Amino acid sequence: MESFLTSIETFLKLMPDFRPKNIQGKIRSKSKVLYYPVALIDDNIFLKEERVTENCEVLAERAEFPADQETLHIVWPHRWEHDKDPELFFNTMFQLSDLGVTFRLSVLGQVFKDVPEIFSVAKDRLARHIVHWGYQESQKEYLNVLKHADVAVSTAKHEFFGVAMLEAVCCKCFPLCPNRLVYPEIFPKECLYNTEQQLFKRLKQFITKPTLARRTEVKIDISKFAWSALHQQYKDTLQATC
Repeated sequence: MESFLTSIETFLKLMPDFRPKNIQGKIRSKSKVLYYPVALIDDNIFLKEERVTENCEVLAERAEFPADQETLHIVWPHRWEHDKDPELFFNTMFQLSDLGVTFRLSVLGQVFKDVPEIFSVAKDRLARHIVHWGYQESQKEYLNVLKHADVAVSTAKHEFFGVAMLEAVCCKCFPLCPNRLVYPEIFPKECLYNTEQQLFKRLKQFITKPTLARRTEVKIDISKFAWSALHQQYKDTLQATC
């Protein structure tokens, strides 16, 4: 809403005539933002302990990893499109892999016709790390991957809300998000990074000591994104427009 409102004056200056005064203030007084409801919170199915039977495409056998599951599991749960900046994410993964460190990787998200080339490159270069690759056909499969992951990463350049990252938090993943777009409004500063180098350093730290990600409490009240908390706001807003 802020980006829209603060851009109004600039846009109107391009108009040759009919430039209403204080239009930003008039629109602002009639505007509000309602959060997108996250169903997982209401369904109460996001406890990490509630594991479901694994039934996903496995590209790397679990036997490759330590039996004590100390290896960090990183998940990237986004659409396979350029606006999610997969190039930044995979370039970071390449750097980590080139160090010779061990980590597990799951790349989820909806796949469309025009898939960025970086995905095929990454599938080859990161093969030894990959556990799950591609869209999960059911919610159960999707949640299963999130419940077994430790860190969820966003590299988005365009994001209105970030449902996938909140779903990951519901499943007890530690979120790492860019310090821009909607993320600073939702996540505390310890979950944000400013540069690719900062993302690399945080992930390297977690890979070296996975318990840091697993035991660090994310200070975010996810209950405010539940439908049970939002439905009255939606109802009141819609009724007020009638």
